[in-house]
Amino acid sequence: MKKRDSFATRLGFVLACIGSAVGMGNLWMFPTRVSLYGGGSFLIPYFIFVILIASTGVIGEMAFGRATRSGPVNAFGMATENKGNRKLGEALGLIPSIGALAMAIGYTIVVGWILKYAVGTFTGATLAATDIDGYGAAFGSTSSAFGNNGWQIAALAIYMAITMMGIGKGIEKANKIMMPLFFLLFVGLGVYIAFQPGAAEGYRYFFRVDPVALADPMTWIYALGQAFFSLSIAGNGTIIYGSYLPDEENIPASAARVAFFDTLAACLAALVIIPAMATTGSQLDQGGPGLMFIFLPHLFHNMPGGSIFAIIFFVAVLFAGMTSLLNLYETPIATLQEKFNISRIPACIIIGVIGAAVSLCIQGIVSGWMDVLSIYICPLGAGLAGIMFFWFCKKQYVEEQVNKGRNKPMFGWFYPLCKYVFCPICFLVLLLGALNGGIG
Repeated sequence: MKKRDSFATRLGFVLACIGSAVGMGNLWMFPTRVSLYGGGSFLIPYFIFVILIASTGVIGEMAFGRATRSGPVNAFGMATENKGNRKLGEALGLIPSIGALAMAIGYTIVVGWILKYAVGTFTGATLAATDIDGYGAAFGSTSSAFGNNGWQIAALAIYMAITMMGIGKGIEKANKIMMPLFFLLFVGLGVYIAFQPGAAEGYRYFFRVDPVALADPMTWIYALGQAFFSLSIAGNGTIIYGSYLPDEENIPASAARVAFFDTLAACLAALVIIPAMATTGSQLDQGGPGLMFIFLPHLFHNMPGGSIFAIIFFVAVLFAGMTSLLNLYETPIATLQEKFNISRIPACIIIGVIGAAVSLCIQGIVSGWMDVLSIYICPLGAGLAGIMFFWFCKKQYVEEQVNKGRNKPMFGWFYPLCKYVFCPICFLVLLLGALNGGIG
């Protein structure tokens, strides 16, 4: 049997998981949520939910992947095999696997936008417009149907070149370069913004605690959604990365590091974007792609040293987008390898061709595409993975897998917390997302 590819170092695995978690939600949604829901009043429930989900769902998905040495299709099949029906688990495992491919296809479009804007900061094209309407028109043209074909294919080609090298030589090395640079660049941006007139008002806005906002149920609902989606649990990517781990790895410790640095990335983004908006006397009330591709370029255009700021910002964002893309495509690639016994390069080519063809066709509807996935498929995949590991597998087996590589066993209430709190939370996120048009 061919030896399964794996991460070469603990640092490489942790950075890859951080790269998976640090994405657009950290950059174009978290700062807006902090701004709209009372600054520190949003951070309090957000930190609570990050700790809860990291200490249950993230650990569970990593351990589930390592225990089964496979992606969600085979992992789910092994879980239901205990009840005498492997095919049921394999069928259910297709939901997060196909969901990962669909999410990767949508993300390919977004990374294509980022690549265009990152290159444009060097050529001057990104900051060429003179007013907000000009920036809106430029992004509208880019995000329209077949409006960004070349850059999108280029982004996918970069991804393919990395992932064809494998886990240790490709994905791990790429994350070892891109993730440290991402944090260094954002720290540099934060220092620069701190010395701009008016930035102090942004910091006060970030750290304030508004009792009214803290008592608002929507603050807690959106904090739950932000934490849930930010930690990248969906029954696919974290399972597949976990499957490449050796038994000596301390999974709970790795999960804690991932949660810490993902939260740090989100806070860094907020501490750059909110004070930057404050320097112009504006309040951050716009999120999503419009924030990144319309409002921020307009802001950079009018601020001192804006062209340098834009270069650093979009290069850092490109690193975040590319590392997330690496994780999303890995699940369908690994699934092809496992189910059809084909080698990595042909699997990459097949998935790459599918990704290119579909992503080109959905450029004009990508927002709705991603909404459906984030509202329904991601929490459903996470919930199914939780049920498979914590309900179908025996308690002794779960605790044994989680405690591998640890000197001390996990706390005694870990298993019931996962089984009776985390699993229902996944379906609560699905329900709340459906009722509110998305909370992630």
